[in-house]
Amino acid sequence: MVGGAAMYSTRTIVDNAVNSKDHTTLVAAVKAAGLVDTLSSPGPITVFAPTNAAFAKLPAGTVETLLKPENKGTLTSVLTYHVVAGRMTSGDIANAIKAGHGRATLTTVQGEPLTATMRGKMLVLTDAKGGQAMVTIANVMQSNGVIHVVDTVLMP
Repeated sequence: MVGGAAMYSTRTIVDNAVNSKDHTTLVAAVKAAGLVDTLSSPGPITVFAPTNAAFAKLPAGTVETLLKPENKGTLTSVLTYHVVAGRMTSGDIANAIKAGHGRATLTTVQGEPLTATMRGKMLVLTDAKGGQAMVTIANVMQSNGVIHVVDTVLMP
């Protein structure tokens, strides 16, 4: 269950996300950026999905500005910064962190890295600007990958 909706492993990331009341901003952004087909592809992909509350943490007007047609490139960059090629469960990421002596570098589809670390039992992602997001719901399996819900929008 994510955002009050059942997540079905037989459906794609987009098919499931549209039913989550906690991800309406993300779904609107994915549509505005023209990424529906990309996130519906066979994959596999790993998506770190910011909640509506995560988008609400951004400075006032940021989301509205990003959703404007003239900012499609920037919006696409921000969204694809939340996507990693391959199906990476939280266990896979934790193993990479252990192998990396406390940190793992994940290369995003956008091209820039995210740094994964552990804070106690919580998986933390650090973006290129030093911002941090916690994984609040891990391992939401989809037909074309996996979603990890995060509490902050990551910025390339």
